This record gives sequence, structure tokens and C-alpha cells, in this order.
Amino acid sequence: MTPSCFIGVDLGGTNIRTARFASNSHIPEAKAKHPTHAAEGPEAVYRRIEEAIREVAPADLSEVAGVGIAIPGPTDPFQGIVLKGPNLPGWINIPLKEIMEPRLGRPVFLGNDANLAALGEWKFGAGRGHDDVLYLTISTGIGGGVITGGRLLLGARGLGAEVGHTLLDPKGPQCGCGQYGHLEALASGTAITRTAQMRLKAGQGAGSKVRDLVAGDLGQVTSAVVGQAAQAGDEFARGLITEAGELIGLALASLLHAYNPSIVIFGGGVSMLGDLLLEPARTKLRQYAMSDAYWVDCPLVLAALGDDAGLVGAGALVMEEAEL
Repeated sequence: MTPSCFIGVDLGGTNIRTARFASNSHIPEAKAKHPTHAAEGPEAVYRRIEEAIREVAPADLSEVAGVGIAIPGPTDPFQGIVLKGPNLPGWINIPLKEIMEPRLGRPVFLGNDANLAALGEWKFGAGRGHDDVLYLTISTGIGGGVITGGRLLLGARGLGAEVGHTLLDPKGPQCGCGQYGHLEALASGTAITRTAQMRLKAGQGAGSKVRDLVAGDLGQVTSAVVGQAAQAGDEFARGLITEAGELIGLALASLLHAYNPSIVIFGGGVSMLGDLLLEPARTKLRQYAMSDAYWVDCPLVLAALGDDAGLVGAGALVMEEAEL
């Protein structure tokens, strides 16, 4: 039987999301979401991944060309190994391809979730029509991916394009990866939250809507609260978002020098602030790029696939690998 569909899996620390796609479409024919319950250990998660896949798969698995899995962390896509799974206890050097293929009897392909989101946006979202794409997701952390010459950039071990770990200030705050002063440590949702709480506790932002939104409980301040206040015109909150945008623009100058994309796509919850975040980024990019040739025909736009970018990208990975 000729395979007629493929399956994408978005593996997260909280949920496992799956979707079935026809071989010529990125519109899900079926979707499912299962809790990960990662604390129960890897074996329990393998079982749930299989259950979530079978829930959306046709009864005859031979109709499935392959399964793509988006992994939230460093991954060796060539060997199909999860090198480290943040928020997945015990996930160190897990040969997930080797584990899942016998359970399913179908080819399994792995990729970093941000890389696959870039792949999804390129094939089916805001990056359509471009052969050179830079994708950044600005949320709890900052990740991304690069399409160059119509191919996903992976690097020698599949660890390339970790754009969120662009070094901006070696003396800056500690990043989630353990190093210091990375873009993620300075401009992510986590960084905005940390800076907002610190400044409010120091007495800044008197009269800010941020205080009102949390009824004075500064421990409840998050980047989402800051964003809400910023959208309502709060000066203190807008200042925090502007600072994050400027740092992103500073990093973009280096990233555009390195990759020379024809479009930059922003995904993730923080990016949904739109021009409140992107306009400061554009200003700093134009200030620090060594030539306007890097940015004059390179728009900064919002992602089109939203929360499904990784899921669609996982499916797109199968399309790429199986040449559908």
C-alpha cells in the first residue's frame, strides 16, 4: 500500500500534541493532545507518545509515510537521539528513533522544535516564497531556526542555529543553559518577568498598571502581565518591552550578517505584542547592521501558523525526509 498520510508530534514538558496530515497538505485531518506526565519517567512518556500517535493514525499504519517528532531541546536529528530534554526528567541521550520505530513499524524522524517551527513556517506559513529565512520564537525562552538556500540549516551534529544563545553581554544574567548574557537571558519572557519584578520591588514603576493587574502582589508579575499593561499604554511596561525589542534588534544585526535572510519571522507568545516589540528591534537593527543591504528588503513579520508551527513543522520534516 502506498502511504497516503504522515504524522507530526509536538513533544512538550506539559503536553504531547499529535496531528495527521494528508501527503499534500498541512491542514490536520485529525488532532489529539495527551498530558506528558514527564515526572513519571521516559518509559511512561514513550507509551503516551505511541498512544497519541495511534489516536490520530489510520487503523492501518502502513498508510503512514512516517512520523516526525519536534523535541524541546538539543537533538541529534541524524541519529535520532534526544541529547537533553528540558522539562523531561531523565531524558539524556535518549535514542527515541530507535525506541519508537519498532513500536510503530514506521519511519520516525526527530528535530529540535524551534528548527521544525522554522521549517513549518517556511513551507506553509509566513516564509512561503523565500529560500532564506530566519525564524525566532520569543516566549519563555528564545529559540529559532534558519532556512538557507531552501534547506534547513542543521550543522555538523544538528545543533546549529541556536539563535537564542547569541552572546550579547558576558557579564549579563545567567541563561537557562548555564552560560551568561545570551539573548534568551536578556529578552525572553522569563527575562522580562525577572526585570519587571526586580524594578518594581526597587520602587520603580509607581502608578504602573502592572501593579494594579496583580493587585500589588509582585510575585504574580509575568511577561504576559507586562504585555497586557504595555498594550494598554502603560509607560513602565512599554519601557520593558522596548528594551527587550532593542536587545533583539542588536542580536538581529549579527544574525543577519551571518545568515543574510530575505525575511525574519517571529513566533511565540511575546512576539504577539507586534510592533511594540518589533519596532524597537527594527530601529536597532538598522542602527547596527553594517549595511542597509541587509535589512532594506528583509521584512520582520509575525508567524502565520501560531501554536501549530512546531506540529506542522514535525509533519513537514516527514515530507522532506520521505520526499512526499
